[in-house]
Amino acid sequence: MKKSEIRKRYLEKKESLTETEVQSLSQQIFENFISTFDLNENQKVHCFLSIPEKGEVDTSSFLNNFFENEIRVFVPKIVKGKLISLEITKGTPLIESAWGIKEPEGNEDCGVKDFDCIITPLLYADQFGNRVGYGKGFYDRFFSEINPGAIKVGVSFFPPNEKVEDISEFDVPLNYLVTPTEVLSFLGAGSKSTK
Repeated sequence: MKKSEIRKRYLEKKESLTETEVQSLSQQIFENFISTFDLNENQKVHCFLSIPEKGEVDTSSFLNNFFENEIRVFVPKIVKGKLISLEITKGTPLIESAWGIKEPEGNEDCGVKDFDCIITPLLYADQFGNRVGYGKGFYDRFFSEINPGAIKVGVSFFPPNEKVEDISEFDVPLNYLVTPTEVLSFLGAGSKSTK
């Protein structure tokens, strides 16, 4: 299936979820993430700030857990068409942007490239870790600029049923996909469930 078709299909699926379903499924994804990934104090996690009202996986539980465990948190911000990273703490004020995304102030990239884990937003990922995002390519460019050893974890409400057919040389696949029911690893040959 082509990305454009997948994008259309999964945008519709996402928009059909109720707020209660989004919260419940997000909590299941968070629990699967925590039971699979053992992050330690001072490790660096890059995590998107979600818009649950738009049907995105709610990352607030992830962020609270990281703050409590003294894991360093970095969030993305789009500045002049490029994804930059800003470090935040529990007390960092977030301001709503024109797109309804809560973001920290400041437009200066933190300069950190050696992330331990990147929690990646997406609409869909297939059984090989190929992502379908919103079509802007921000994360593919971001992945190409950071340490290749960073673990790239996608979070999705949906299982990987359709294969993404139109992969380009610039597409960077995930290492893992966390859904409400399982954690899939793409580090070996093909994919396998860890649950």
